[in-house]
Amino acid sequence: MIAAPPHPISNDRNGRRGRRSRQRAGGALRLRLITPILVAALLVLPGGIVAGSPALAAGARGGTPWVVSLGDSYISGEAGRWAGNTNRDPRTVDALGPTAYDDNADGTAERIPRCHRSRSAEIHIDSGVGSLNLACSGARTSTFVDSSGDFKPGLDFYDDASGREGQAQMLQDFAATHDVRLIAISIGGNNFNFGSIVKTCVEDFLTSSSLAPHHCQDDSSVTANLSPDNVRVQTDAIEAALRNVRQAMAGDGYAASAYTVLVQTPPSPIPNGSGFRYAEGGFGRQVVGGCGVWNADADWANATVLPLIGGSIAAAAGRVSAPVLDLSTAFDGRRLCESTVGLLEERGVARWTDPGAVDRTEWVNQIRTVSALLSGYFVQESLHPNYWGQLALRSCLRQAYNGGRPRGGTCTIAGTGLSDRHEPVMRLVPRS
Repeated sequence: MIAAPPHPISNDRNGRRGRRSRQRAGGALRLRLITPILVAALLVLPGGIVAGSPALAAGARGGTPWVVSLGDSYISGEAGRWAGNTNRDPRTVDALGPTAYDDNADGTAERIPRCHRSRSAEIHIDSGVGSLNLACSGARTSTFVDSSGDFKPGLDFYDDASGREGQAQMLQDFAATHDVRLIAISIGGNNFNFGSIVKTCVEDFLTSSSLAPHHCQDDSSVTANLSPDNVRVQTDAIEAALRNVRQAMAGDGYAASAYTVLVQTPPSPIPNGSGFRYAEGGFGRQVVGGCGVWNADADWANATVLPLIGGSIAAAAGRVSAPVLDLSTAFDGRRLCESTVGLLEERGVARWTDPGAVDRTEWVNQIRTVSALLSGYFVQESLHPNYWGQLALRSCLRQAYNGGRPRGGTCTIAGTGLSDRHEPVMRLVPRS
């Protein structure tokens, strides 16, 4: 989540396809991506592809219809290993185990390191369709290599002829031989440096006091990301990325009416200041809860930052006639440090599998610093939807897919307990 500065890579937008990828059987191309309750209901095939039941109807390519995800960590499945938060034994919240993000043919490693395409990722909706996850944690609209040397494919046609491709190129490779009906996209947050904004907010919380708080909303390094000029630049970049997706499908001979691009906005991960269960003073908010942010900055994030980023994403989607899945309030009541939920030990839950755990614990992973180094956690999992959050988003996406008649709308929590699919109970209100 807290991304390092990128090293840009020049993009090839000619839309050429890599023959190597198309020749691989079963669609297990050069992607890399990153439940236990739900996994029994799914058939996981090599390469991280989840196949559903028989085809609904023959489409552009015939055979089984497919849904594909593109974009960043908010759709790749980042943090999908962990079902809730605890400061005790991590095994009590470990829903998927150490291979959660391993998506190579034998499930022993990631195809692209640190993309973190988890098995609980929302794209695996079943419902008679195959699903493919091409998203990558840390991705921006354009391909780059981060300061750690990790390759981050963007929504472009990058192809270095050695197996590294942009996500638009991966999509074009796959859609040439598969009937792709829905392309679900989450992109733009990293363009606005959202991870860096969060990092600054936490640093300001930890290095100032309640008597003289230093608010990140006043930092020029933060506000520069949200200036009107930058909003225009990033909205244009998101639009260009979405047009690359259209170009990839057109290059494979798809008519615009043969598939749907569905663009989603990010959910709010923390409550407003009045909704925290930890006092603002002292270090307990971060040391215990993993949510070290001043009340004023939390209010600002929900009232300004997230609506601005979501609005930019929605505006770009409108320019390419793509419906929007609004997830901005999808986790309200289950957010990190919200007073309505708690750590496992705070709510008397022994393990994530206990009855009622989904309603009493958080759906967003803690913000981690050095505590992640020796625990099995990754810092990049910070502030992302966890296992329960991923399955909630999966329910939202399935309802948006709508049996092959995709639609936009707003998705929120609709009840307690788990559905017959062993997912949180969610409701999509279609956009009129």
